[in-house]
Amino acid sequence: MKDTPGWASPGSAPSDGQEPGTSGSAEPADRPDSAQQPGPDPQGGDSKWSKEQPPPAQWSAPTGQQPPGQSPPPPPPGQGWGAPPPPGPGGYGGGHQGYGPPGGHGAWGSGWGGPPPAAKPGVIPLRPLGVGEILDGAVSTMRTHWRTVLGISLTVAVVTEILVILLQGFVLNDRTSTEALNDPSATISELARATRDALLSSSLIFLISVVGAIAATALLTTVTSRAVLGKSVTTGEAWRDARPQVLRLFGLLFLLLLMTFGVVILGALPGILVAASGSGDGGAALAVLGTLGAGIVALWLWFRFSLASPALMLEKQGIMKSLSRSAKLVRGSWWRVFGIQLLAMVIANIVAAIVVIPFTFLGGAVSGEGATSFLDGTTDFGWTFLIISGIGSVIGSMITFPISAGVTVLLYIDQRIRREALDLELARAAGLPAQGTDTRGS
Repeated sequence: MKDTPGWASPGSAPSDGQEPGTSGSAEPADRPDSAQQPGPDPQGGDSKWSKEQPPPAQWSAPTGQQPPGQSPPPPPPGQGWGAPPPPGPGGYGGGHQGYGPPGGHGAWGSGWGGPPPAAKPGVIPLRPLGVGEILDGAVSTMRTHWRTVLGISLTVAVVTEILVILLQGFVLNDRTSTEALNDPSATISELARATRDALLSSSLIFLISVVGAIAATALLTTVTSRAVLGKSVTTGEAWRDARPQVLRLFGLLFLLLLMTFGVVILGALPGILVAASGSGDGGAALAVLGTLGAGIVALWLWFRFSLASPALMLEKQGIMKSLSRSAKLVRGSWWRVFGIQLLAMVIANIVAAIVVIPFTFLGGAVSGEGATSFLDGTTDFGWTFLIISGIGSVIGSMITFPISAGVTVLLYIDQRIRREALDLELARAAGLPAQGTDTRGS
């Protein structure tokens, strides 16, 4: 049998270049373990075989097969399941130890340890990521490129907090009041007005915070994408890369907010119409139920399109194309995307609260009236309280912005690795040698 080069089939004689049927011995005549049987010299010359030969029962075939009627010999002492196989002719069972029993060198139990580890040129390995690796990658980006990351976060946080303080001090303090919520004798109309003011105040502050978070994500997307490749980027480079897409990014933000609040309003609209027609209690109940149902739909839509921002920034796509890309990447993985982003949000807000709460009580202690307003849940805050608590909010935002932006970008990269083999493109972009095997997981 003519064997394939580099490979010896079990039970066959080693290939030495002779075709089947050719004459001549494949083994040297004087090889001590040759299978030739002793016999008289056909030429009548001196025989090279000794006259004293062992009994036939002690002979074994060179291929490791036993003669008919003979049982295999017992294994040598000390050779157990995990030991490598004994040497055999032609290299089968010996020499290259990868074809041995489990537990030995090169066997399934120890020598073969699975596929090679994925390359890691930057903050994450180039393969599908786990939850801990995504969070660790976001923190590692902030720690490795702290000058750029904290510079961007500080700038966005300061601008955002200045807008919040001015809105709170000049508008909300004078035009909103939530004191009726703490008054047991308040009428239904007063409670409704206080609830409306509280929702309006919270919504405006939340809107400004979301705008700041999106702006930080836009600038930090470039930093995180370069950190994946093990490359650094300055604040100026990040801005030059993000500037052509900033207007589209805010258009995307406006569309997402319009879609989210529009769904909630549509859900509450039937209850509002019923209440306006004269059935107050039924309308209120219907409005609450409609708002809850619409809120679930709005939440589903928000996370379905949550990867549109990095898609827009990194792929240089338009608004609708980015929404389509996000929907495609999230399809079938909504719960995973939701869970990871929710976990990152909870962690970031807990860390930020550890910083913000002491500044809030410090501002209340310094201003006096601010502390009372804060503890009573009212919106009438003094300027001293707003400024001191704003400083704490800036420090907290410097922590939350990089974590939330990093998790969003790394989650986008992870989904593309899982669906589109982006790890191969990233490896080439990082200047790594081509991988022999696909490192994607299930």
